[in-house]
Amino acid sequence: MSLIQYYDEIEPVTMLVVGFVLFVIPEPATSALGAGLMLLGSAWWFYEWQR
Repeated sequence: MSLIQYYDEIEPVTMLVVGFVLFVIPEPATSALGAGLMLLGSAWWFYEWQR
């Protein structure tokens, strides 16, 4: 099992993690940005998964 075959999934997962951290910070602006990043990251992850 090589990590090279999962290389395309690193960026969307990183975006999901950063979005989750921003969502947890109790500021309205960062929570909205975090929710947007989580949605974009999950859409990107599903796009990469279907390729």
